Amino acid sequence: MASPQCCANPPSLNPAGGEGKVVDSIGGVKAYVAGAQDSKAAIVLISDVFGFEAPILRKIADKVASSGYFVVVPDLLHGDPYVPEDADRTIQVWLKEHAPIKAFEVAKPVIAALKEQGVSSVGAAGYCWGAKVVAELAKANEIQAAVMSHPSFVTVDDIKEVKCPIAVLGAEIDRTSPPELVKQFEQVLSSNSEIGSFVKIFPGVSHGWAVRYDSDDAAAVKNAEEALKDMTDWFNKNLK
Repeated sequence: MASPQCCANPPSLNPAGGEGKVVDSIGGVKAYVAGAQDSKAAIVLISDVFGFEAPILRKIADKVASSGYFVVVPDLLHGDPYVPEDADRTIQVWLKEHAPIKAFEVAKPVIAALKEQGVSSVGAAGYCWGAKVVAELAKANEIQAAVMSHPSFVTVDDIKEVKCPIAVLGAEIDRTSPPELVKQFEQVLSSNSEIGSFVKIFPGVSHGWAVRYDSDDAAAVKNAEEALKDMTDWFNKNLK
């Protein structure tokens, strides 16, 4: 489930990164926020195992916010992202303390707080580990639209229970969610006429390509920008 690809290309975390700001509490959770707080549509971006201080994730948040959304990147890891250099705490050990189902419970009050401040529609997007959190939110009818990029731990049974429009962006080279699995997701979704869906497998890219890429690699940047556009288009279609 947690393949080495899950932890490849770790970001250099920066607590001060991004054009937005960090707030101490949205629904009891510290978060990076960007965009107009009075927007009626909000996006919750859920990180991979490296957490909410990843510079590319915050850059994505800023770009999504520029489309008119209030974007929240909650610290669902409570300041405890996975550290590959810590040999005593393998990804398996770390996951026992940070199961996505626990993070789902932490995310629910964040969404409730957004609705209390006047937001009428909430979308959620997650990367890798965060995609499983998004799947749980979509199953629980907590959100109005979902996007999962190179998901981890998401099963066909999860997809069968999704209750809102969902986009799945997969990678051709992905041991965690291989194309065969993503195609199974697509079959399940296409057989459900009540739920809008969009499924795409990006050729030639590896797990993590949408949020952990080399900014000096023009092809990698182009693929990541395409994934960002697909995500933003999906939210524009289903939230506005």
